Amino acid sequence: MLYVSQLEGQRVWDSWGNIIGRCKDVLTNYVEKPFPHLLALVLKDGDREDRFIPAHQITSLFPSIILNVPKEQIKPYQPTGQELWLADQMLDHQIVDIEGRRVVRVNDVQLAHVQEKYRLTGVDVSGRGLLRRLGVEPIADKFGKFINHPLSKTVIPWQDIAYLQEGDPIQLGISREKISKLPPVDIATILNGLNRNTGQAILAEMDNETLADTLEESPSSTQIAILSHLDSERAADILEEMDPDEAADLLADLPDETTYKLLELMEDEEAEEMRSLLDFPDNSAGGIMTTEFAWIPPDLTSREALSFLRSSKDALEDEQMYYIYVIDDDWKLHGVITLRDLVMAAPDSKLDEILDPDPISVSPLTSQEDVAYLVAKYDLLAVPVIDTDRDEMLGVVTVDDAVDAVLPTAWKKRLPRFF
Repeated sequence: MLYVSQLEGQRVWDSWGNIIGRCKDVLTNYVEKPFPHLLALVLKDGDREDRFIPAHQITSLFPSIILNVPKEQIKPYQPTGQELWLADQMLDHQIVDIEGRRVVRVNDVQLAHVQEKYRLTGVDVSGRGLLRRLGVEPIADKFGKFINHPLSKTVIPWQDIAYLQEGDPIQLGISREKISKLPPVDIATILNGLNRNTGQAILAEMDNETLADTLEESPSSTQIAILSHLDSERAADILEEMDPDEAADLLADLPDETTYKLLELMEDEEAEEMRSLLDFPDNSAGGIMTTEFAWIPPDLTSREALSFLRSSKDALEDEQMYYIYVIDDDWKLHGVITLRDLVMAAPDSKLDEILDPDPISVSPLTSQEDVAYLVAKYDLLAVPVIDTDRDEMLGVVTVDDAVDAVLPTAWKKRLPRFF
């Protein structure tokens, strides 16, 4: 394999054996997949302007850089502005290892001769790559073997990389597409590892739904930092995409003036929902509950109930559907059915035959610690929150939000999302 550090500063010879300059950089077409081919060498010749040697006029790059034409017959490559400069734009820059789901620093860039073309095959993120650039790799390699601790090499294939070039909408779009396919918790970790400017550039390219899911997996400090760098209208749109309890928690952490402004920009229904959640203490059932839950009216058969759920907007928004709540027109809770029991019931079974008519429930002012105790004691995945004064169901507290009182937030974020 060949590395960019081995080309930098090397003499470039024409076909007659004349030295025409030194290699300054290597250009590739980074949009091409999976392995971009070499487009040109950037040649430095004294104090003259950079010259660009097209790839088809290069015979070899190693052990010497030799062209296949005399100096006089070089037809300069004309840059389009869409090229990737491997030394200038890659070395010491941050990239995202999609497979390893982490942010890493590029210590060297790997090339290979494949199908009659030199191609960009990967990036070296190991210490060996840095030693190679410093020119001490052979010495360090011998020393490592002498102490029975050989140097390791970690090369990430180019196809597993999201390259982050600030100010380049094409490449940011490609990288955003790769990163957006990762689980939100991994995206959150990646954003935490990026420098401020690069992180903001990636955020600007993400769609609202992906960014909302990412915020839900991020610590409060990261949520606030991200939201504060977005324009108010987009911040409001993202809050609408988040789970109500998560959005309310985030709004509660913002300055009152900012919270008021964002609520004004949100849709009336979502804004009212947020205000109702913000009315309750942070550490109460009402403060940590979500208003998104699946429900069905009474007096249905199991077949009719399943049909109702398929067309229900509330059921569609319940991403952790496990319990189905039977509620009448006045939002009075008649009972709870597990999704499994509903699916397994005979099609003509009445709901009264399969529901639990007396489920464990809490009031909106029940403390978070007490909710966590009930969840643990009765092995529950969610607890309904009932306004006892009006006998009305307000929402549910899911187990992850309940146990946040007794588990560190970072641990709670890693609980499986099957509820």
